[in-house]
Amino acid sequence: MASLNQWVAGARPRTLPNAIVPVMVGTGLAIGEGSPIWWRAVVALLVALLLQIGVNYANDYSDGIRGTDDQRVGPMRLVGSGAAAPREVLAAALGSFAAAAVLGLTLVIATRAWWILLVGAAAIAAAWFYTGGKSPYGYRALGELAVFVFFGVVPVVGTAYVQTEQLSWTALAASVPIGLLSCSMLVVNNLRDVVTDGPAGKRTLAVVLGATRTRTLYTACLTLPFLIALLLISFTPFTALTVLAAPLAIGPIRTVLAGATGPALIGVLQATGKLQMAYGLLFAVGLAITL
Repeated sequence: MASLNQWVAGARPRTLPNAIVPVMVGTGLAIGEGSPIWWRAVVALLVALLLQIGVNYANDYSDGIRGTDDQRVGPMRLVGSGAAAPREVLAAALGSFAAAAVLGLTLVIATRAWWILLVGAAAIAAAWFYTGGKSPYGYRALGELAVFVFFGVVPVVGTAYVQTEQLSWTALAASVPIGLLSCSMLVVNNLRDVVTDGPAGKRTLAVVLGATRTRTLYTACLTLPFLIALLLISFTPFTALTVLAAPLAIGPIRTVLAGATGPALIGVLQATGKLQMAYGLLFAVGLAITL
């Protein structure tokens, strides 16, 4: 039986900025509009966290039963390591998705925006079919696209909407840098596993592009958000605050471009998460401040 520490490790805490940052930014937008509803922001955060944990357990289960994790370099996997039975990890994944669905329903009822049900269903389906099912899209180099949509566009725009009950171009624009930073986490994760994923039949974008181009893609995912924030200055001047997080990008970019592989990229993943949190907080504050 897996220990509590192993279950926590299996939830992959270092990926949780993917869930936290979009909700922060969406709430920053709501504050800037003068209409934050804090209980809805908290519920949106819980939904995002549960979806992230759910997709991590779902990936653990699906990759584990396929044998993809048998030669894993990164953090432990519950099924691949034999610490937990596949059915237990599957139950944890489905339980996380179910809890996210129930909490999400409260936001649907509060806003009376029933179309959110379709968005939520799509998010859960995307989480499962990333590595689950007969033809997982994560094995077809589409993982980054899904992350951009469901850990960038959807949570930023959705969090802002459930508080303001309005869709805005500002929210859509703000979701782009957040989606790119979320993608950077997956890009470096797949770069670390590129040597083992290919032979295992997992054709991630890193496998398709090759290590050199993947390193360039990672660099772009970390630098473009700063350029986008500066472009938004004419609409929201204080998004310039994000430049304060720029120094945090230097170390991981240098490490990746220097050719780091395997375990050396685990630290890069952690550094990327710190950058993502710092950028997200500064971006949210910048969006919240209005003249």
